[in-house]
Amino acid sequence: MITHLVTGVAGFIGSQLAETLISAGGDVIGIDSLTPSYDRSIKDANLDVLRASDRFTLHEADLRTDDLEPLLDGVDVVYHQAAQPGVRLSWSDGFQTYADCNVLATQRLLEASHRVGVRRLVNASSSSIYGNADRYPVEETVLPEPNSPYGVTKLAAEHLAGLYARNHGLSTVSLRYFTVYGPRQRPDMAHHRLIEAAIDQKAFPLYGDGSQIRDFTYVGDVVRANVLAGDADVEPGTVVNICAGGSTVMRDLIDAVGDAVGAPIPVDEQDEQPGDVVRTGGCNDRARRLLGWAPESTLQDGIDAQVRWHRSQRKG
Repeated sequence: MITHLVTGVAGFIGSQLAETLISAGGDVIGIDSLTPSYDRSIKDANLDVLRASDRFTLHEADLRTDDLEPLLDGVDVVYHQAAQPGVRLSWSDGFQTYADCNVLATQRLLEASHRVGVRRLVNASSSSIYGNADRYPVEETVLPEPNSPYGVTKLAAEHLAGLYARNHGLSTVSLRYFTVYGPRQRPDMAHHRLIEAAIDQKAFPLYGDGSQIRDFTYVGDVVRANVLAGDADVEPGTVVNICAGGSTVMRDLIDAVGDAVGAPIPVDEQDEQPGDVVRTGGCNDRARRLLGWAPESTLQDGIDAQVRWHRSQRKG
């Protein structure tokens, strides 16, 4: 039986990944420091299904400070989902937290994984490493030029994974996520705030003129990509885009969410924010070729699933 370790296990993606790994017959060790980046009750709720399984063990530990080698003993595959997310808070005094959570924590996890002999480490990276690219869709060979301190820290984590692959033979794969959405999405993210605004008929703060373009990827597809990356026959240090390959204008997303909820969304136009990019859009040919992965969920199906989740939370 394979033993998996998932960092950030109480989060949006980590909790659903852990559930999938257990459903496939594996054991899962979860690590989460349960930092107050958003309401802890949300994270606790994400763990409800996992805590009911006798094949799940939770360690409330901090990757930045705790001894990680004992937690990795006997682990076959590590899925590193833990991070300090978000572009807008990574400036100024906030940068220290991003550097510690995204760079230092990743280096310590890589070092411990190397020392105990983990077979594979799958690192959650971000499309934020690309910044405003010269052409779209971006391929993995494009020179990264982050447009935010957050993107810089995620690129640094990728480089660390590559360094441990080249110098120590640790088999790492970094998955560059493009705007993940779906049930359990963090409350600071656009789909979550849009759906809540539509249900409550409260104004949604729109930064910029709404012409921004995004490549949205459904969480179930991202979970499946992680599972495939955990066992794929790829070179250590490989990086892969995980994206739907779509191009959705922000104004169109607002309309689509409003249609799914059944109510138009009031919009409060505000200034553009530092670090936001004009466009994201990825090429997923490498994921198809190396991982045998392709997106399965349409944007509308994903929005509908997230709307159902939001409404189920209110009934609870």
